[in-house]
Amino acid sequence: MNEAIGQKDDPGIERLCKRHEHFIAAPITDGIERIEAQFYGNMFAPHRHDTYALGITMQGVQTFNYRGEYRASNPGNVIILHPDEIHDGGAGTDDGLQYRMLYLEPALLRRGLNNDADPLPFVSEPVIQDPVLWSVLASVLDELDRDVDPLLRDQFVSDIATRLSQHAKAPLKNPRLHATRSMEQVRAFLEDNFDRPVQSSELEHVADMDRFRLIRHFRARFGTTPYRYLMMRRLQKARAQIALGQPLAGIAAETGFSDQSHFNRHFRQTYGVTPGRWADLTRGQTH
Repeated sequence: MNEAIGQKDDPGIERLCKRHEHFIAAPITDGIERIEAQFYGNMFAPHRHDTYALGITMQGVQTFNYRGEYRASNPGNVIILHPDEIHDGGAGTDDGLQYRMLYLEPALLRRGLNNDADPLPFVSEPVIQDPVLWSVLASVLDELDRDVDPLLRDQFVSDIATRLSQHAKAPLKNPRLHATRSMEQVRAFLEDNFDRPVQSSELEHVADMDRFRLIRHFRARFGTTPYRYLMMRRLQKARAQIALGQPLAGIAAETGFSDQSHFNRHFRQTYGVTPGRWADLTRGQTH
């Protein structure tokens, strides 16, 4: 197997190592997360993200269950998983698996669409062959130890939006639901208040609409619900604190979770492993 990129002495990168396995995550920045994973067997339990997950299979067979079907991706393929869709992940053969993945927030993808009010693009087939899209993803996944240049970032967001729109056969959500300004205000409110309980009445006040209409508009615009969006902000902060070696018990309280079990449950549902397992791998421990 090839050695992972960016694996030497860079404190800005998380490393998860076990035997010949590794997991490298570049620092999260401006709505983008980038990873490389190399492992054997089934690694990730069923979980879901509030982002688009766009990946390229490098070596081996990448297998996962998605939207009720078993899927497999070979080297050279592109994987497209939509926000809030449950999936798992593993290596399809004894040779193991190596892949790279980009997690892109729907709010950032929207900026690359021709019309900001357009529905989020929905690509029904999660494994495709598209050399152009593969090259676009590779341009920001080749060097995880470096920040993405701002101009390149804007270019690839536009390119990704274009390619996904071309592959999309149906809108992800109802295109008539796009209360743009008020939904952006709700999103900003959730960002600013991620570490405390947020009441529906507060969001109603921000958006000036009832909570059920608000949920429909928010999901149409960002591909997930306000609740899920808030949970993801908490989990992102928790991951950053885990990388710094902070105790898990304190992290749960500091990031707005009601208790440790609440934190553990949401972490596993989102990342497919427990916080303890994530922390052990980050520190280079083996089992």
